[in-house]
Amino acid sequence: MARALATEPTLLMLDEVMAGINPTETDMLIKLIREINQRGVTVLLIEHVMRGVMALSQRIAVLNFGEMIAEGPSDEIVKNPLVIEAYLGEEYKAC
Repeated sequence: MARALATEPTLLMLDEVMAGINPTETDMLIKLIREINQRGVTVLLIEHVMRGVMALSQRIAVLNFGEMIAEGPSDEIVKNPLVIEAYLGEEYKAC
């Protein structure tokens, strides 16, 4: 990520950057990505760690086996039955 930022990009594409890190590291990474975005860099995040996705995203597109099943703001995405079934699990049904 440091190398990419050294080029002063306007768009930063991140693929599964939260994979394999612990919750404390996830929180630190969420804060860092937010700071990068606040400096004017657009961030495209591909991620399966839903806590990170929901904390960072203004708009979410959800793919399941290569097919887009939902698109919109996080408050709509967490209520979408297809997204719940594919990624979020039963605990999100109450949201």
